[in-house]
Amino acid sequence: MAAKAPDKNQRQKQASIRLIVMAAILICINILASYFHTGLDLTSDSRFTLSKSTTTVLKNMKEVAVIEVYLKGQFPAGLQRLQEAVRERLRSFKEIAGNKIVFKFTDPLEGKTDEEKKLIVHNLDQKGIRFLNLENSEEGKYSNQPFFPYALVQYNGREIPVILVEDPPGKSGAEKISYAEAVLEYKFASALNNLSHATRPRIAYITGNNEELGIKSYYMLASLPRYYDLDTVDLAHSNFISLAYDAIIINQPLKGFSVAEMLRIDQYVMRGGKVLWAINTLNASLDSLKTSAQFIAMKNDLNLDELTFKYGFRVNNDLIEDKLCMQLGRTNNGEQTSRRDWIYFPRLYPTSDNIIVRNMDFILGGFTNSIDTIKSSGIKKTILLSSSKLSRTSMAPLRVSLSVMNYPMLDEQFNKPYRTCAILLEGKFHSVYQNKLAPESLKFMDSLRMSFKPECDSATKMIVTSVGDIFNNDYSTKEGVLPLGYYKWTGEYFANRNFLLNCLEYLTDNSGVLESRSKQVKLRLLDASRAKKEKTTWQVVNVAIPIAMVLVFASCYLFFRKRKYENK
Repeated sequence: MAAKAPDKNQRQKQASIRLIVMAAILICINILASYFHTGLDLTSDSRFTLSKSTTTVLKNMKEVAVIEVYLKGQFPAGLQRLQEAVRERLRSFKEIAGNKIVFKFTDPLEGKTDEEKKLIVHNLDQKGIRFLNLENSEEGKYSNQPFFPYALVQYNGREIPVILVEDPPGKSGAEKISYAEAVLEYKFASALNNLSHATRPRIAYITGNNEELGIKSYYMLASLPRYYDLDTVDLAHSNFISLAYDAIIINQPLKGFSVAEMLRIDQYVMRGGKVLWAINTLNASLDSLKTSAQFIAMKNDLNLDELTFKYGFRVNNDLIEDKLCMQLGRTNNGEQTSRRDWIYFPRLYPTSDNIIVRNMDFILGGFTNSIDTIKSSGIKKTILLSSSKLSRTSMAPLRVSLSVMNYPMLDEQFNKPYRTCAILLEGKFHSVYQNKLAPESLKFMDSLRMSFKPECDSATKMIVTSVGDIFNNDYSTKEGVLPLGYYKWTGEYFANRNFLLNCLEYLTDNSGVLESRSKQVKLRLLDASRAKKEKTTWQVVNVAIPIAMVLVFASCYLFFRKRKYENK
């Protein structure tokens, strides 16, 4: 006897059970997905895969880190994408660190009165968190919306602000957001790595040779204590430079060094010390143009040639003139009337593959010398910054005049391309005083219980830049101290601060976290005009056609199912 076909009620009951089971499975999958976050990185540059150094930092966390992200609210599409990118990156951190990572998104000004907002803005500014106006243009609509593109990382009893999106010159809003997404891992990993150390790296700012120690160095000296223990060391009144300092900064000295002062630097290097040099060999300043339309740039003899020659470099007595340059305002009775190209202030775009400058934006250059590399055994040299293809050099003494802005500059006149102006040196350095030191100096060192070292026992490193005022900020009578890298004539921000911090991190940190910053950024941006022109077409392709296909499939399924049971 043939089996009896199930009746209608039984079929409906089976269908209901299937629906309930499917709904339960979907609910379980979503619950599990909320606890277990994973993904498959199919990008060619592995942008979404954490580097080994970042993973090591996260696995070694001992305490809970609280990360407060100030990206909450109604934002343009680009910032919404950044919000999600930050959330995804912090989730990937949480996968490794577990409950040692806690993060939240907040709007610091939400629901506050005007007086409360002013106080909050002031308090955040004291922490290094400033609001930014991000220009946005979508579908022909323009907006200029202020917001706080920062996160505050609190860990190990300390806190560090992390800027999520910067305002580099010459980039569209979409490019800024894409770049910001690419370096999120580095910024959060670097903050956690800095905060995880029981003691912070110690940096010494060298004085005694008329180095800038006033309003122009205020921004640098106020920013570094967020990441380092910062001291000043008067080289003229110190017997030696302590090895307790992980690195020293020699920032644009104006007075020549004595033999005793150079010996102190030399022996610090021979004992493994790291140095960040910012040297400019000419007396050249925009202040000289306040009273006259021209001045003569003269050589400033720092007496460092023999020392630096032995280390493998020489800062030349010249000025780089570059067609890829800043603009300088011409003034009339104190009022700015026009801006012209000022070839003595190059725009330096890092093209090196080194992790210190890879993917970095333009750096603001002042009066800049070129650097020559010298053959030195066992020293690896890496060029970090150089002038553009259309550049040249002029030897000192030379006349610097505002009149140069009145004449057209022909490309063929700029025939010395890619002049080096920042270099990294790594290896075992040799002392310039080997077999040259006077007996009195040797006795003095013995009295300090410091034996003379003719060469390094182990490899060390130093970074040299000849870019004028690269680490000095500008200021105005109205706004006071301006941020490092801000050019007041055009209102542009440059990456000078990032370059400073990257150099010091490379010199003082051996964790390798800086490597996570070096991922290649490949922008895959839409053609805005084409997207607007073909808007309707793609809406139909992406919305209407999928819905129509589902309806056709459903109709066919119902039709054949009905025919099947009608035949039975």
